[in-house]
Amino acid sequence: MSELVTVAVDAMGGDNAPGEIVRGAVDAVNDDKRVKVFLCGQEDKIRAALQGLSYDPERIEIVHCSEVIETAEPPVMAVRRKKDSSIVKAMYMVKEGQCDALVSAGSTGAVLVGGQVIVGRIKGVERPPLAPLIPTLNGPALLLDCGANVDARSSQLVQFAKMGSIYMEKVVGIKSPRVGIVNIGAEEEKGNALVKETFPLLKATPEINFIGSVEARDLPYGVADVMVCEAFTGNVILKMYEGVAGALVSRMKEEIMNGGIAAKLGGALIKPTLKSTMKSFSTEAHGGAPLLGLNGLVVKTHGSSKAISIRNSILQCIQFKEERINDFIRESIASTES
Repeated sequence: MSELVTVAVDAMGGDNAPGEIVRGAVDAVNDDKRVKVFLCGQEDKIRAALQGLSYDPERIEIVHCSEVIETAEPPVMAVRRKKDSSIVKAMYMVKEGQCDALVSAGSTGAVLVGGQVIVGRIKGVERPPLAPLIPTLNGPALLLDCGANVDARSSQLVQFAKMGSIYMEKVVGIKSPRVGIVNIGAEEEKGNALVKETFPLLKATPEINFIGSVEARDLPYGVADVMVCEAFTGNVILKMYEGVAGALVSRMKEEIMNGGIAAKLGGALIKPTLKSTMKSFSTEAHGGAPLLGLNGLVVKTHGSSKAISIRNSILQCIQFKEERINDFIRESIASTES
């Protein structure tokens, strides 16, 4: 049997912790024999959540942590003061090589701070971007940055494009992924100062397949495989994506339920197709968002994540390690510096 991929999971982070987090971890080890999970958190609560679940005890281990970082806490202060919290302890496990990766649905701020301060950046990486896969009509696409760097420089966006291209090629399997910069129009002369400064730099970068500007309305159609922007724009796009999807599903259900017998019959007939379509557009299917460019893998999942999202986030760590993503990022950044 090959070496296990070890993942530290913040069992106390998120709206549904520890129950859904623990269930997701159990599902991951049951579904793939290549992974071992370290559940970091308050031992009594984790053991209670494990009650009644069937799993290989050799591949799930509890790491007791007495403290929990709450979402509303100032992240820098929380990371400094709560050394025995599930997030901080898990970060050190990655830093010290005890684990290959960390998965957390907890405080985004604490995860971002811990990733940079504790795990540390790969040499030459200016800023690590948060990079979720989002569903499109052409399959998943990478949107980065979505939360780590609200203010970014053009050189950082170029690095985002390089790291995103590596991830899409090695993890998703897209050869020569199309890279676009998010803009308010397709024309090269459009955009704010950052976009105008970054556009020619991306155009002159031979390692990426730059296709120019892409507009937000075209993103769901899969116009690009890697979509580059600073975190303010990326986060707005991501939240709008989630909100519109939720609103459409809610309205469809309402119309079917209030539309009389004909509407209910029609709804019953299209239910399997609708379910399949919604599943293909679910962000849960792709796991969490990796913080690219760190010395170890840190994956941030949605605060409301259920077991399926935690499971998929853990399993995505396997491919990240096996495909040696960080080695390729190091080579890419080093070639630019030399």
